[in-house]
Amino acid sequence: MIWKKFLPLLPLLLLTGCATTFTRVTPLQQPRNPDNLYPVEVIFNSNQQSLRWDSIKPYVLVNGELYPLRPVPVMKNRWEGLVPVPPTASSVSYRFKFDYLYNNMGTEPKPSSVFSPSYNLKIVE
Repeated sequence: MIWKKFLPLLPLLLLTGCATTFTRVTPLQQPRNPDNLYPVEVIFNSNQQSLRWDSIKPYVLVNGELYPLRPVPVMKNRWEGLVPVPPTASSVSYRFKFDYLYNNMGTEPKPSSVFSPSYNLKIVE
């Protein structure tokens, strides 16, 4: 009857089964540059066992537009890209989107996606 002691913890274990984390490695502010493109980087981790890591398509979402990210050489689960900021703007909000496939029992892999929290990049003169 020891299992009865762990029964109340079962929902908590199920909720933590597919935890995904985003670690933004971009500075909070960057100096204005002439091309108005600013680098952003993110580390994406998931313990979702069914996630197909080879299918990941990462993006940065800025003002409703998706811009592709590319893998950082020699770094695992880390991606980088450029965010456009108009020359008159002093900041921009952005978030990351990761599209991927996951294995589904008895069927073809299914598509899914996950979004990061929203981040703000401040441009300083």
